[in-house]
Amino acid sequence: MDGPEESEELAGVLAGLKERSGLSYQELGRRVFTSSSTLHRYCNGKGTPADFDLVVRIAKECGADAEELNTLLGCWKTATGQGQAKGPVQAPTQATAEVPAEVPTRRRRPLWGLRLLLAAVMALVILGTAVASAPYEPATLPVAAPVGSTSWEQTPRPVDPELFGVTMNSFSGAMPSFRTGALRLWDSETRWAQLEPAKGEYDWSTLDRVLNGAEREGLPTMFVFGATPSWAAPDARKAAYPESSRAAPPDHLDDWDDFVRALVRHAGARIDAYELWAVANHKHHYNGSVRTLVEMTRRASRIIRKADGNATVVCPSITDLWGAEAHEFLLRFAELGGYQHCDAAGIKLYQRRVTDPPETMLEAVRKVDQTFHRAGYHLPLWSTGTVQTLPLNDPLGEETAADHAVRFYLTGLYARNRGLERMYFYAWGNGKIPLVLQAEGQPPTKAGEFVARLQRWLTSADLRSCGRGLQIDLPRNVWQCEFLIPDDRGTRRPAHIRWTHTGTAESHLGSGARTVEYLDGTTREVDGRETVTVTGRPILIRYG
Repeated sequence: MDGPEESEELAGVLAGLKERSGLSYQELGRRVFTSSSTLHRYCNGKGTPADFDLVVRIAKECGADAEELNTLLGCWKTATGQGQAKGPVQAPTQATAEVPAEVPTRRRRPLWGLRLLLAAVMALVILGTAVASAPYEPATLPVAAPVGSTSWEQTPRPVDPELFGVTMNSFSGAMPSFRTGALRLWDSETRWAQLEPAKGEYDWSTLDRVLNGAEREGLPTMFVFGATPSWAAPDARKAAYPESSRAAPPDHLDDWDDFVRALVRHAGARIDAYELWAVANHKHHYNGSVRTLVEMTRRASRIIRKADGNATVVCPSITDLWGAEAHEFLLRFAELGGYQHCDAAGIKLYQRRVTDPPETMLEAVRKVDQTFHRAGYHLPLWSTGTVQTLPLNDPLGEETAADHAVRFYLTGLYARNRGLERMYFYAWGNGKIPLVLQAEGQPPTKAGEFVARLQRWLTSADLRSCGRGLQIDLPRNVWQCEFLIPDDRGTRRPAHIRWTHTGTAESHLGSGARTVEYLDGTTREVDGRETVTVTGRPILIRYG
């Protein structure tokens, strides 16, 4: 029989995983097919799961990796009186198929203090590295643990330059002076209320300036719908914009049809994609019914596709993906058939805190993927921005900002296995946000320069795999994406981009390594027998 201490040790690990996941007992219980009260007993040491299958389901829903599952197995065997595993641990059931059949045993730090300082100890276990390391963020801001970072491989596929998008916060027609792959128009004086200030009277001058600038640079452009004119919904709540626009659908949907039709006719092929509403589940941007939003989506999609069969229709974007309400909105939109009318789904990816590592966005991607599975849709995902409270945060330091900007796009590449195809950084031209790529009229920041170099690294590259830590035989805080990149002669050679989400680590380069390139433009020749120090600033390793 299990004693109190053994049960509490297992409970401590389970409670730490549950806390890290952000899931409520009710939601986690629904996902693993057990009651919330039963889960609560397991997590406070008043009960022990009789079946390890349930432990595995709980752990996987909380984003546990192979080593954490192995630790749980040892705790569970001790708690149930089956003894500690000796030598290689055999996964007991098919439910643990993703755990290697043999996991070498490791010395584990005692967990007795976990009952008193659970959150702190779990953070150390999760974020421990293969070498001593300094925290990436200040000690007063604990680094969030990455969740949802499943390693994966695929047949090599091209890295689409359009992945590297930016949202335009400018109406002058000026374009980024550093390399970028796609534009999204929002906070660019191109909202519906600004383009049609009176019924049937259109002012296309600002839109034309921006579209003509994008056309000169050869940049694909996405238009974003939102901000209903006051004349179309005079009694509705005002939106958070100075032109007295409304956070509601128009009173008469024929007015919506007329605007969509006029816009598509005027812009023609200069607009490549249309996002059918910005931040659709936020009351400051849309407070109408989901049913009406679905009908607006259906109408707009029909008009756009009839006028331009090559345009991409992106369903209204959903924000606050960390909470359950956003996923309920997504499910309701799906149940009413909204996603039938789109080529891609709009979502907003950002960290819980602006100081968190960009890799933590993978948790939100994982949750979205699960929700779409429930809804029965598998559309490509386009990340089209951030949260509206972003400007309220303090600026990031120059070095941290530069590293996070590059890793924003690398996180997008990492999420390709869950259907993420496009990333729009918010924003270009705006100098009053925590992470600035380039303020209009100013040279690019270090962040902007680093993003441009990342794109040069990946010119004509094919993405082959992404993985993290022990899953791919690297230190547990090290991340890697593997590519095939043409050399000077056009021969496609293997290349790895490596970085950490926190701290540093020493990593073997591996056989065939020839050069290591840095984001500041420097390069050094290496021998494959060497090790390299990996930090939060990504490096490119080229192989012969």
